[in-house]
Amino acid sequence: MPKITLKAARVNANLTQAEAAAKLGVAVSTLKNWETGKTFPNKPKIDRLCEVYGITFDVLFFG
Repeated sequence: MPKITLKAARVNANLTQAEAAAKLGVAVSTLKNWETGKTFPNKPKIDRLCEVYGITFDVLFFG
């Protein structure tokens, strides 16, 4: 199965960074850091990302 980045998953879910951050309960700067690989979300946030973006963990690429 092909892997996708957090940014691609967000775009595929038709969400802006601001919309996604609000749904995830994080600051836009936090989401930006996750998308650029500067920091990484913890397990509960990864679970929430998958829920909000409508994907499963195994398709995510962190890098």
